[in-house]
Amino acid sequence: MNRRPSSRMTLALATGFGLLALAGCASADPLSSGDSTSSDETIVVGSQDYYSNEIIAEIYAQALENAGYDVQRDFRIGQREAYLPEIESGSIDLFPEYTGPVLQVWDPETSARTADDVYAALKESVPDGLRVLDQSDAKDEDSYVVTRAFADEYGVTSIADLAAVPVPLTLGGNSEGETRPIGPAGLKQTYGVDVSFTPIEDGGGPLTVKALLDDQIQLAVIYTASPSMSSADLVALEDPAGLMLASHVVPLASDRLDDQAVDIVNEISREMSAADLVALNTESIETQGSAATIATKWLGERMPAGQ
Repeated sequence: MNRRPSSRMTLALATGFGLLALAGCASADPLSSGDSTSSDETIVVGSQDYYSNEIIAEIYAQALENAGYDVQRDFRIGQREAYLPEIESGSIDLFPEYTGPVLQVWDPETSARTADDVYAALKESVPDGLRVLDQSDAKDEDSYVVTRAFADEYGVTSIADLAAVPVPLTLGGNSEGETRPIGPAGLKQTYGVDVSFTPIEDGGGPLTVKALLDDQIQLAVIYTASPSMSSADLVALEDPAGLMLASHVVPLASDRLDDQAVDIVNEISREMSAADLVALNTESIETQGSAATIATKWLGERMPAGQ
């Protein structure tokens, strides 16, 4: 298991992003460090071994610390096979997850696909001792992507609109995508859209984007939170039939979290948008900044203390 040793870190409040006001602001703000009702027990916050997930976990950790909680970070644990048993056993108290993928672990036969249905099913399937907190608009899921020029020319806003496009369509993606349910067969079965397939082995990265912009392909599968999606030249198509499994950021929390801690994390979920997550990922790639630095900046800009 690829894992970073746990450590306790207390964030200095005197930053350039307005966090200094936490020292004396009113306790009505769930991020306030006023008369904190935080538990004496340490809250263990975990993350995947994935830069995007670590940033979200760091946001949770800093917000809780700012409210007076003692936080222990257990980051970069690995993938679900490694960290879910720790969450289920109570070794980890708080973890940013993704609705669809974790639902498929706990309910492999689920038929839920859209965001609301997946979230509702997840709340029903969560093991004893855990809670599913509020899901965020932020998501990191497969999406069908076209260029903005293509979308404008053919009036395409959703996958369903592709059926009326009068030119041949080629889908580009990793070679295994040709036979996956969201590949050409899924497009045909779900939306009646015929496409050919071209393998591009970079996981929706620069080669895929270049192929789209050069019109070598007209359609690609790219994660919604990929830094590639920060480009104004690309458009993620809506998926009204739920071909792509919804995958919104959602906090998994142990029953040990008190109401104030839950409120703090739920406020983060409300504030974090899909565009925010793309921007956080893009900043991580472009600046190579640490998760702690990026998290501090986001909290200061999106949830300044005392406002």
